[in-house]
Amino acid sequence: MSPPDYRAEPTLGVVPPPPPRPPASKPPKPRRRRRYFGGVLGVLTTLAAVVLLGGSIAAFGIYRQVAADLPDYRWLADYQPPQMSRIYAADSRLLAELATERRVFVPIEAIPRRLQAAFVSAEDQRFWEHHGVDPIGILRATLTAVENYGSGRRLGGASTITQQVAKNMLVGADRTLTRKLREAILAIRIEETLPKDRILELYLNEIFLGYQAYGVAAAAQAYFNKSLDELTLGETAFLGVLPKGPNNYNPLRFPDAARARRDWVLDRMAEDGAVTAAEATAAKAEPIVPRLLRRPEVVQVGQHFTEDVRRELTSRFGQEQTNMGGLVVRTSLDPTLQASTEAALRVGLTAYDRRRGGFRGPVAKISAAATEWLPALEAVARPGGALPEWKLAVALEVRDREARLGWLEKPDPRGPAQPRTAALALEDAAWARRALGEGRLGAPPRRMQDVLAPGDVVLVEQLPAVAAQGRTPARPARLALRQIPGVEGAVVALDPATGRVLAMAGGWSFERSQFNRATQAQRQPGSSFKPFVYLPALEAGIPPTQRFLDAPIEINTPQGPWRPGNYGDGVTNSYVSIRTALEKSLNLVTIRVAQEVGMDKVSETAARFGVIPNMPRYLAMSLGSGETTVMRMAAGYAAFVNGGRAVAPTLIDSVQDQRGRVVWRSDNRGCAGCGAASAAAGPPELVDNRRQITDPIAAYQMVNLLTGVVSRGTGAAAGKGLGRPVAGKTGTTNDYVDNWFVGFTPDIVIAVWMGFDEPRSLGNGETGGSNAAPIFHDVLEAALRGSPAVPFRAPPGVALVRMQDGSMEAFRPGTENAARPPSEDPARGTAVGLDQGLGGLY
Repeated sequence: MSPPDYRAEPTLGVVPPPPPRPPASKPPKPRRRRRYFGGVLGVLTTLAAVVLLGGSIAAFGIYRQVAADLPDYRWLADYQPPQMSRIYAADSRLLAELATERRVFVPIEAIPRRLQAAFVSAEDQRFWEHHGVDPIGILRATLTAVENYGSGRRLGGASTITQQVAKNMLVGADRTLTRKLREAILAIRIEETLPKDRILELYLNEIFLGYQAYGVAAAAQAYFNKSLDELTLGETAFLGVLPKGPNNYNPLRFPDAARARRDWVLDRMAEDGAVTAAEATAAKAEPIVPRLLRRPEVVQVGQHFTEDVRRELTSRFGQEQTNMGGLVVRTSLDPTLQASTEAALRVGLTAYDRRRGGFRGPVAKISAAATEWLPALEAVARPGGALPEWKLAVALEVRDREARLGWLEKPDPRGPAQPRTAALALEDAAWARRALGEGRLGAPPRRMQDVLAPGDVVLVEQLPAVAAQGRTPARPARLALRQIPGVEGAVVALDPATGRVLAMAGGWSFERSQFNRATQAQRQPGSSFKPFVYLPALEAGIPPTQRFLDAPIEINTPQGPWRPGNYGDGVTNSYVSIRTALEKSLNLVTIRVAQEVGMDKVSETAARFGVIPNMPRYLAMSLGSGETTVMRMAAGYAAFVNGGRAVAPTLIDSVQDQRGRVVWRSDNRGCAGCGAASAAAGPPELVDNRRQITDPIAAYQMVNLLTGVVSRGTGAAAGKGLGRPVAGKTGTTNDYVDNWFVGFTPDIVIAVWMGFDEPRSLGNGETGGSNAAPIFHDVLEAALRGSPAVPFRAPPGVALVRMQDGSMEAFRPGTENAARPPSEDPARGTAVGLDQGLGGLY
């Protein structure tokens, strides 16, 4: 029965009885319980609100503190990652790459879509949906961490690609909570500022992927020697593996881990719809075949040249811009001529070393026992400077006429070394006279025991078999004994019209010594300096036929009398012309010419040509006792052949920045009409604004004189058999310490020096004509091979007169018939301040 409704209307005429009063009782306990729990809930609610408010205030404070000093991220919109700089030869072949990080920047449009998808699937599947921070990814990573707690597995991260960009480029990689907060805030702000494509572009070009490769393009080259568009799907997926740990997934060290992770990336790509399941399955069947560290082919010559280019770039642009500025450097090096130059220098140094250096003994000595020589030989360090074709071999058995040598070869670079043996005949070691010290040599070897003993480790070269030709019998493949020379040398070849250095050898080997003897070594030029003594005489109008006394001379100095002499003391006590004095390199005539023109003028000429700046004004300097470099001598002689204009040697033609803009060029010749030139008007003319350091007539007279040095004088070996006009001058310093030959044709100037790094005599009779001139000959032959002979061009105004011997002599107009009296005045032989010890140079 339902309770009555007390709110109903009463019955008419009937007075209802009053309702009974309920008995008095206490409040029910349930109501009191509701108040109790309601009070506790209110307290808890209030406390929660207070905690929430306090936490919010604290969080806001932390946010303000963390966000207060965040780096500026807006520059990322225009950021270009650091890129390696590249140095190219004149024929566009790669000489070197300069980088502290190997990175090749590729715009997002040039990165294949599948490669983009591989990194997104592997690193941040929701990259295109989230706004910098992925809450779902954070939750997934948290649950995974809870599941793997205590298992020892590495916990996975929840950083998005945008967060990784912020970490790599803005906040660093500190493993702190503050860094993670800064990273998350920056990621959100970056997403508000940059489009997704730009963020992914930065990531794919900045990420480190192992083997010094930064960015996907550099990684594709480092791992597979391919460009991005040449990668297979399996290789693409493998690159997506690497951000998690390049060392952990190295395909050579950990092939199984690399393959498993690659397959996992393929599954994620299929899950995301980037590839089909069939494509992923087919890609999983691909083996991972890395070609590690096979970078673009680099020219294997010219290391001294390249190092000088690097130094110049660093001096001009700074270390950071040079190594990471993405510079494209075009140089003047001719790789073919450079290879011939290095080969010619090595032939010359080897010839001298065999003639004068002797055999300095084995590289090492080990056991020749059959069971011991293999590991012992493998442990012997290869000497620096040994040529690539040379091998380290040990003498296993030594007989009278030959020795049996063993060496190691690796047909497969990744496989074990294989032993090889061959015979070394006595005739192929006949040069190996024992070096006894102080330039003394033992007797020629008559037995192989005079050269080798069992266990000696030496350098050998395997010579190919020679087929029979006419009366020459065939010879089987054999070994030849080799040795790194103790003597050194340098060569510079440059274009006299522009100063562009076409080839430069700074020594036997860059591996042996990075010291560049062509540009860094200061050496006495000897008689190769004499043209700069005779030139001021020609400039003053003295004709080449002017005669000077070739007779003994004595000059008083503070150290006592100085009595210079000619080479070999071949004093004639007669008058000779300037031409004869140069061709025979007569010291006594040179000194008298220096007296005639004055040492002030000689010193000024040496400075004007850039050969020896600030040269002391002593007569001994006229014989080349000052110091200069091979490069300076080449540039000085270039001014003779180009009509008397100053030559500044250059190694670099141009430098471009990473956007292709030319930021520096060596050729500063003016071309006013280049921009407005038309086909009808013809090609514009370049204005040669180089300084004129001597008049063209004097320059040509010197060229004409120096041709006689090669055709009839001390430099005959330089032009032998070339069939073209060649000019030049030999140089040999006191006690045969330095050998020189500097010469030229109308097309090229070549300077050669030979000597020891620690100056000492090369040996009695070792002259520039016998050592340096043959090297010059071989370099010139290689430089002009196949080109027609070009004569030296006489400038307007010069008077050419045919002499009695049929040669043509060049005169300044008005001096053809002039005859100046010979300089016989003994009073002119007095000077002060000379160094007695520098006499007798030739």
